[in-house]
Amino acid sequence: MRWLVNKEVSEKFDSYPHEAKSKLLELRELIFEVASGLDDVGELQETLKWGEPSYVSKIGSTLRIDWKESNPNQYAMYFHCQTKLVDTFRELYREDLDFEGNRAIIFKLNVRVPKRILKHCISLALRYHRVKYLPLLGG
Repeated sequence: MRWLVNKEVSEKFDSYPHEAKSKLLELRELIFEVASGLDDVGELQETLKWGEPSYVSKIGSTLRIDWKESNPNQYAMYFHCQTKLVDTFRELYREDLDFEGNRAIIFKLNVRVPKRILKHCISLALRYHRVKYLPLLGG
């Protein structure tokens, strides 16, 4: 597994308030951990899209992470809204995760992330083009 890390992304992380930065770096670590365990994902690129840290694999759908000053007590993992990802996550994990429409999983800064569940969601996003035709994305 190769990671293509972008200097602009590092600068973006440095721009976040301390608590948000540590939570977003935790999500980043989960993304890299999941990607490294998936043989078919190949190269994972870290870049900025829409000014947000973003993670792209050749067989997946881009996922982004961000904290916004307008909602300072939360941060999010964003997915392409024209995929079945968030609808599938809602079907599988409606009791465990909070969602924003069909584009994001929302996390509270003061609440622990359900890592096992989130790793599954990340895995489906990173492999989306291989699983998009399966019921519940194969989940």
